Amino acid sequence: MRQTFRSSLFLTVAGLSAIWAPTALAQETDADTVTEEEALIVVTGEGLDQTPASPAYDTQLIEREQLVATSSGRIEDALASVAGFQQFRRSDSRSSNPSAQGATLRSLGGNATSRALVLLDGVPMADPFFGFIPFTAIAPERLAQVRVTRGGGSGPFGAGALAGTIELDSADATTLGSFGGHVYVNDRGGTESAAHVAGDLAGGFGVISGRWDRDKGFFTTPPADRVDASARAAYDSWSVQARGVTPVGDTMELQARGLIYDDRRTLRFDGADSSSTGQDASLRLVGRGDWQFDALAYVQARNFTNTVISSTRFVPVLDQRNTPSTGLGGKFEIRPPVGDSNVLRLGMDYRRSDGELFETAISAFSGAVRERRNAGGTNTDLGFFFENDLLLGPLTLTAGARLDRYTIRDGFYVARSDDGAVLLEQRFADRSGWEESFRGGAVFDVGGGLRLRAAAYTGLRLPTLNELYRPFVVFPVTTNANAALENERLEGFEAGIDFAPGDTFDFSLTAFQNRVKGAIANVTLDPVTRQRRNIDAIEARGIEASLGLGLGDLRFDGSLAYTDAEAQQADAAFDGNRPSQTPAWVGGATVSYRFGESGLVAANLRHVGRQFEDDLESDVLPAVTTFGLFAQVPVTGDASLVLRGENLTDEDIVTRNQGGSIDYGTPRTVWIGIRIGG
Repeated sequence: MRQTFRSSLFLTVAGLSAIWAPTALAQETDADTVTEEEALIVVTGEGLDQTPASPAYDTQLIEREQLVATSSGRIEDALASVAGFQQFRRSDSRSSNPSAQGATLRSLGGNATSRALVLLDGVPMADPFFGFIPFTAIAPERLAQVRVTRGGGSGPFGAGALAGTIELDSADATTLGSFGGHVYVNDRGGTESAAHVAGDLAGGFGVISGRWDRDKGFFTTPPADRVDASARAAYDSWSVQARGVTPVGDTMELQARGLIYDDRRTLRFDGADSSSTGQDASLRLVGRGDWQFDALAYVQARNFTNTVISSTRFVPVLDQRNTPSTGLGGKFEIRPPVGDSNVLRLGMDYRRSDGELFETAISAFSGAVRERRNAGGTNTDLGFFFENDLLLGPLTLTAGARLDRYTIRDGFYVARSDDGAVLLEQRFADRSGWEESFRGGAVFDVGGGLRLRAAAYTGLRLPTLNELYRPFVVFPVTTNANAALENERLEGFEAGIDFAPGDTFDFSLTAFQNRVKGAIANVTLDPVTRQRRNIDAIEARGIEASLGLGLGDLRFDGSLAYTDAEAQQADAAFDGNRPSQTPAWVGGATVSYRFGESGLVAANLRHVGRQFEDDLESDVLPAVTTFGLFAQVPVTGDASLVLRGENLTDEDIVTRNQGGSIDYGTPRTVWIGIRIGG
């Protein structure tokens, strides 16, 4: 399978290059030879338009300028401008273990798996085995915009949109320009470099882009706790993406994308190295005629490795040497012409995730192999959906239903001694079933820029292969897997207002209540042992607000969320506690000033409230407020000088606290460099 995938990816990229080559020659022909019919064909590189009732759900748009003007240059930083977005831990993708990079919204966290569905050009980005998001492979400068929908259930997006949906749209050649890039260096000697080339491609466009980030990193361990084996959080990651969009006939366009990435990090101790690699390819055919449709197919090959170092003897105790996984799927949506007052969506989607782990447990005292472990399985989900928007003057109604056929099968766990003798072998029974989901809402346009909205929804998430079959250790705590985990189910409702009387002012306020039944959490069994278990529920209710205000070239953007969240399990010690890693208050504000054609200065303030490391609320992660700065000053032509500052007040960002063993996040970091193009 892996070889087949690599061949497919090579053919995709080679095909783009082959189409691009004659197109470059065609550019030299006289413009008068282009026919009127050809001139009318316009490709966008996007999916189908948003439906009229999309505003019924709590949605926030992150524009390109916000994406490329963060103090860190990371996509996670841009997403954090939407209050309520969080990863499992506070550390970003430079100083966390990749398997902890789950994305969620509305304080529906509690474990490291994504409860929000992250889509790049319609393709789910979650790792097929772990469910984490490979943020290092998502370069903000490649994107046109991000649409974040908090809540809203699965609907036509696919199973997994439990806490909401994060839609990432790639930028087209016009937005990017024919050439662009940047090179930045920080005060530790770390570098961030990126470049792209774009041009005409068989009547459409093509883009090839690359990015490389590397840094010796910083010490996550507090000075008083460092030992000779303590290491900086070093990282070295790169990604290359090729994307082509070309017309097919008068009303269709074909989109192809290939992505390759490699990410390597070191955490806490010498030898505590991890890697995350991937190769993705997708094809998408979008029709914009009377019968609009969107047909998508994709394949993903991912791998993860990790070495666990003893925090007392500082030698390897676990070598997670190989975790290959494959994601395979697609989606088909059609919108029949049913009149000007209706928008009907019918479709289906499919995702198959399979993978297995190969790891070796090592004695910290003798260095001998204790066990060789192998575990894995296959999950599938086939969903059928319909949704209809009905326009009744200023009132727009929407309702939809989804039916999922899921399977959890081929699960196994085998432990062998160093000489190959079987110590434990488990084969788990296959499971399957049908799950239904519903969502509906209404938007009423009062006039004068004021809209009232309300929505209710249900949703579904399958447990990941990681949660089902892979135990893990964050010394001294071992978290065991659980092959009997059931699906998570969401029930929620919300109501809100949007007020945008003009281009200079916009305000949004939402009140919500979401409940995840059977939520999967890391449940404490004793001081050094946890297990993934379905608990009765995680309930979250709160408010979300955002404000944008423009005063000429000066602009203010702010976002604030308060969530009263609790884990519920009758008679359990954690009943009524906040889910682990879940803050009550999250907020941020950015003040920006534009000058000249491309000059920009932006200062941002971010606050994350107090969190707890575990379900028993025994270890606290204190609240933290950070300040960042971005400045872009035109120098000449398309070139600009860029200055960035992260955590400029040098706050201690506690990202982990297990019995007083603490990790810190990014300290004060200053960047300087040159940016060319858009």
